[in-house]
Amino acid sequence: MILITPMIALDEEELQFRFIRASGPGGQNVNKVATAVELRFDFRHSPSLPDHVREQMEEIAGNRATAEGVIIIKAQAHRTQERNKAEAVERLVDMLKKAAIILPARKKTKPTKASKTRRLESKAKRAEVKARRARPGTDLN
Repeated sequence: MILITPMIALDEEELQFRFIRASGPGGQNVNKVATAVELRFDFRHSPSLPDHVREQMEEIAGNRATAEGVIIIKAQAHRTQERNKAEAVERLVDMLKKAAIILPARKKTKPTKASKTRRLESKAKRAEVKARRARPGTDLN
């Protein structure tokens, strides 16, 4: 089990790993050994996640999620499969922790009478400054 929050834990069987060859420099090692990891996690059909986390994951995942609701994370920074696998899982856990945070609902507020007055006074002052820039002899009204 992978602990996300005290109330949410993922079963490791829900994660699918595929080992692929990494791109970039590395000499023979990069050409011969499949050290890069592609992690796939179907968050839409995961029994471990509550509904509000699923909804948040839609937004947080962005272009890392497929149309079917599968998150794809590729890790290739390290030279070993184990470290790349650990990094991919860590990045998924970070995303899930972000999605698990419940933000308080925004309270609608109205501007105060004083702030409205200040805004209108500053607009009037600015209009007067601009009106004074006109050529002499032109009508100010």
